[in-house]
Parts: sequence; structure tokens; C-alpha cells
Amino acid sequence: MRWVAGARCPPDEPYDADIVILALDRPAETEAAIASALAQTGLRRHVVVLDQGSAPATLARFAAVIEDRSDITLLAAERNLGVAGGRNLASSFGHGRAIVGLDNDAEFASTTTAADLVAALDAAPDVAAIGCRIVTYATGEDDLSSWGYPRALLSRSGDCFDAITFVGAGHAISRTAWDAAGGYDPALFFCWEEFDFCMRAIALGWRVRYRGDLVVRHKVAAERRVHWSGSRWFHFVRNRLYIGRKHGEGRMPLLARTCGYLIKGLVNGLARPTVKAIAEAYRMDGGQRRTGWSAGYIERHDAVWRGTWLTRLRRDVLVRLR
Repeated sequence: MRWVAGARCPPDEPYDADIVILALDRPAETEAAIASALAQTGLRRHVVVLDQGSAPATLARFAAVIEDRSDITLLAAERNLGVAGGRNLASSFGHGRAIVGLDNDAEFASTTTAADLVAALDAAPDVAAIGCRIVTYATGEDDLSSWGYPRALLSRSGDCFDAITFVGAGHAISRTAWDAAGGYDPALFFCWEEFDFCMRAIALGWRVRYRGDLVVRHKVAAERRVHWSGSRWFHFVRNRLYIGRKHGEGRMPLLARTCGYLIKGLVNGLARPTVKAIAEAYRMDGGQRRTGWSAGYIERHDAVWRGTWLTRLRRDVLVRLR
């Protein structure tokens, strides 16, 4: 990692939050995300932008945007570490008591969103992470591609409820929980890294909250987006099965999930990457065990909303990827 522009280090004294943005090209969208982060008021914060391989001209654009500012740092990784590894590195640079994540094609809906996220964490010391409501930038309607919760809860997208994960496009994590759970698993690269973190935090007795009143506007930029026909489906399948093994998912549920992915891969013409993903998932190290607390928590706040296996087969397996 090398320093590019902005403050070399966050302030020495305690402060509220590090706002972390990962950058990889998308110059216009990333500049807007940076501007949104810098516009956040009502808290003491430091912005950390980690570039993971943008073109030199694009990186120079980012440096120009933050030149001579003391409240933001632009760093460049030696290679693309993925979402998990990149967020780990950027988050370790600061020491705010909260880590606020913003995608580089997203913006906070208001100038107080980050402060509201920190206040929400402060008000609930047992909450590890808070997920924002993600809406499409153009329409303000729910971004269905960023709905990471049971479909039955979509009608409550403006409400608040406990959950078992959050969506990375806009979120906040307690640094105490971050340190306790060990951050993201870099082996995941991208897909399901938030879910894996939450599984470890929940096993330690933490809760996860969805806040429909705290909004991030998502542009869903096409540039640098990994589509289902590319490596996204591979990582989606491999990572979820790896996480299941890692957290002690039972043999039969894991087998059912594996068969479901095989069927869905066939339905979508992705048989080869599906088989490759399954094989790699079973080669990856697992070993952690789900606690009684986490199993009960998952049942109450997720599984109960998923429906019967026939419902899940119809809604989740025998469908086309979008």
C-alpha cells in the first residue's frame, strides 16, 4: 500500500468514524461518492479512499479532488485485494469507533447519514453492524439488486428490524465488534463477505440491524461491475458453500444448498462455473462451529421469513439471474 494524496494519517485523538470507500475506475461516480463522504456533518470523521487498480489518469483525478485536505487520505494497493481484503486494509488505517462503508457508485441521501449511523450504534452497544436502505439513485425506489434480506421483508424496507447480514453499499460497523470478529475473511474476495462477518459477530453475541430510515442512493454503475455471466456466480456459489462449511451448517442443509445451486446453474446456462465453484468450496478450509445463540438468532430473524422449501425452490432456484 502506498500513500497518494491527502492526510498521511487520521488524527491522533479519538474521533467518531472512518468513512471507507474502495475505488477501481468509475471516476465520475467515485468522485461523487468522495464528495458525499466529505459533505457529512454532525460527527468527527476521517475519509479513507483505497484505490485497487484504477488507470493512472483516473488515480490522478482522485488525487486532485482531495488535494490539500486534512480529513481524507487516498491510498493505493499494490493489487486488487477484492472487497473483503480492500475493506480490511482501508479500515485498519483509521481508528474511529465506527467504520462507515460506502460503495464508490453510491452517495449518502443526506449530509447527516453517517452521523445518524454512529448515533444508532452508540444507542445500541450490542449491535455490531447497521445496514442502510439502498435505493436507486435515479428513482429513489428500493434497489432490488441490493436487497440482502428475505423477500417477505421487502414490504418493510422503510422500517427497522434485526437481521443476519447487511448490504455493503451503505453500512456502519462498530469497531469494537469489528476487532472482536476479526474483520472480513479475505479468502472470500467478494460476495457474502458481509454475511460471513455477521455470522462471526452473531456467534459472539452481537446483533445486526437494518435501518430503513437511513438511506444510501446507489447508481449501480455498469463499469467494473462483475455480472452473473462472469465470475460473480462462481464467487456467489463458492463463498456461500464455504461459509456454510465454515460455520458448521449441517450435512443435509449443505447438500440441499449444493443441489439448489447446481439446478440454478443449469437453469441459467452456468453449469461449468457452478461445478468449479462447488469443487473449490469443498477444498477451502472450514472449521468454525455455529453456537446455540447464533442458530436461534438466525431462525428468528431470517429463516422464519424464507418460507417452505417448495417456496424457496420456486422463488430462489428455478429463476433466471438478473
